[in-house]
Amino acid sequence: MPRAIDVHVHLNSAAFHAAGGACLEHAVQAFGGRIAPQSVDEQAAVYRAADVQAVLLGWGGGAGRPGIPNQAIAEAVREHPDVFVGFAGVDPLAPTAVADLTAAVERLGLRGLKVHPSAQAFRPDDPRCFPLWERCAALGVPVLAHSGTTAWGAGGPGGDGVELAYSRPIYWDTVAARLPGLTLIAAHFGWPWTDELVAMAMHKPNVYVDLSGWAPRYWPATLLPWLRTRLQDKCLFGSDYPFLAPTRWLDEFAALDLPEAVRQKILLDNARRVLSASSAEC
Repeated sequence: MPRAIDVHVHLNSAAFHAAGGACLEHAVQAFGGRIAPQSVDEQAAVYRAADVQAVLLGWGGGAGRPGIPNQAIAEAVREHPDVFVGFAGVDPLAPTAVADLTAAVERLGLRGLKVHPSAQAFRPDDPRCFPLWERCAALGVPVLAHSGTTAWGAGGPGGDGVELAYSRPIYWDTVAARLPGLTLIAAHFGWPWTDELVAMAMHKPNVYVDLSGWAPRYWPATLLPWLRTRLQDKCLFGSDYPFLAPTRWLDEFAALDLPEAVRQKILLDNARRVLSASSAEC
């Protein structure tokens, strides 16, 4: 068993960098450095050395931006099943969205769906998206959704056209209410709308929060009391690799004043519970 499960990991491949284009270049700059692509073997070695299992997130493209094939995620999982779990990437507004998701789960063995409302230019409560959310619920796979601000396009002209408002957490509340069988993991704790997401996670049993994209030392002070209390069963470790190294996240997390039982839930137990619903337990 790994010491932790990182639920927010990008496949740091040349294909991912090419698909991201200027938006990804600006994201890298926002994180303060240059990020070189890696082979799958190199990325697996990073996580194996850290004794951490990684959920590799697909990228479905959309809004005129190319995606990467779900086959690439599935191949990485097949090559390193001890390290990687795979989530598909689908454009929710594509006519083939439901078929693409179904194929990724049933044929490729992927165990969830990753979407990014701002980068893909959709509102989660758009009626056109509901067939996809319904299919995820029927297949028993979670949706991991970007929420809050994003480094994607940050600093580019007009933010490279990326609109932050699409990623307000509250737009998922209608989805969670109408589809109680759908598991939603909202990434990056929704800042600057963190209070919206905290309220949703408290109100809806099917809403979880991933703590990726921010080094723990920079988390909002309003978040920490909830980690110790009502959200200790709803929060999941996520790094946002390659933008943030899992070892840095873990080191800073260890420095927080949290009970050991709460740490165990956030690092491992909560993710195992969520992922076990979609396949054999990690």
